[in-house]
Amino acid sequence: MRLTTKGRYAVTAMLDLALHAQRGPVSLADISKRQGISLSYLEQLFAKLRQNTLVSSVRGPGGGYRLSRESAGIFVAQIIDAVNESIDVTSCGREGDCHNGEVCLTHFLWCDLSEQIHDFLSGISLQSLVDRQDVQEVAQRQEGRDAPAPIESNIDTLLTASHIGS
Repeated sequence: MRLTTKGRYAVTAMLDLALHAQRGPVSLADISKRQGISLSYLEQLFAKLRQNTLVSSVRGPGGGYRLSRESAGIFVAQIIDAVNESIDVTSCGREGDCHNGEVCLTHFLWCDLSEQIHDFLSGISLQSLVDRQDVQEVAQRQEGRDAPAPIESNIDTLLTASHIGS
């Protein structure tokens, strides 16, 4: 299957946005930090997502991006389509020139599979992903990774270290 990082990153960024939507607009810098996607790449993706009315931008202090509609109404296939990514398992890019310039024996099988994958992803909403326990666990781990340690534990560490040195 040919699904490049563009489609994968777009889905990841949109899921991150959906997970943090209740906090208000989400900055691309925050998504970049949590997901390890370059800020400039996210800017390119979000320009396409905005053009396709999947997100809207909020300017000013505390600005960022928000979903343009409820996460239950945004589907994975829409995100992939919005960033001009195709779901294609053919070896010819659906051109039909896969076997010496002509259609190969299995061309239509791979075209049908590509359609099945697209249909499958058309049935998966951002909300259905947000509701998954495994997604919630990963999101919590990512939040914890970025958060500084509580002050009390820093003090305890310092006190323990000073007693060890005495």
